Amino acid sequence: METINNLELTNENIYPDEKILKGVLGEAYSSYQKLLALYAKHGLTTEWRYYKDGKAWLCKVQKKKKTIVWMSAWKGFMQTAIYFPVRLIDRVYDLDIRNEIKENIKSTKNVGKSKPCIFKITNDNTLVDFEKVMISKIDLK
Repeated sequence: METINNLELTNENIYPDEKILKGVLGEAYSSYQKLLALYAKHGLTTEWRYYKDGKAWLCKVQKKKKTIVWMSAWKGFMQTAIYFPVRLIDRVYDLDIRNEIKENIKSTKNVGKSKPCIFKITNDNTLVDFEKVMISKIDLK
C-alpha cells in the first residue's frame, strides 16, 4: 500500500528557517544538514523562496547562475530533484549508482525535454548516489 505524503511549507508567510525545517523533517534533519555541507563542498549556493505556481517554499541550489538541484520539504524527508536534458540522461545511467535509483529515474515521467532524477533523502544512505548525480549535473556544459 502506498502512503500519501503531502508537501510541507505551503504557507507563504512562514519562512523555512532551522526551527521549521527541524519540525517538518524530524530525524531526516541531520541528513538535510549533510546535504547543505555537500553543497558548500562543491561551491553551490542555496536559496529558499516561495513559488506561487506550486504554492510552496522550494530551495534552489545553484553553481553561479546554473540551477543544479531543487529541494522540497516533506513530512520526514527532503526531496531533491536534478533535471537532465533527455538527450544526456545516459550519463546518469552510466554512473556507479544503485540500480534501484537508475530504475526510479527511468520510470519517472519527463518534464518537457528534461528527465528528473528524484531522490528521497530520509537518511544518509542516499547521499553517496545523490552526490554522484549532482557532480554529473555540475559538469554538464
